[in-house]
Amino acid sequence: MAGKRGLQPKAKLQEKAKVQEDVAHLRVLAHDLSNALEAILQASYLLSHGKLETESKRWAHLIEKSSEDAARINREMRKLMRSLGEE
Repeated sequence: MAGKRGLQPKAKLQEKAKVQEDVAHLRVLAHDLSNALEAILQASYLLSHGKLETESKRWAHLIEKSSEDAARINREMRKLMRSLGEE
């Protein structure tokens, strides 16, 4: 039994290290996603301020709104990952 107890802390440390590694990778991906979303937000802003037909303006607004939502979700995920990385 003593052998099993000795493995538990080591296994927990390995598991914690794996989780931290995964969180770090997710943070990199979230950062890259932020960059891509920023380009979409900027392009949709420029589109919405151009001379567009009514239907095209609606599509530009949809792109802008959806990318804003995606950016908000990404910020929430990054906040959660920061808190997980601190544990």
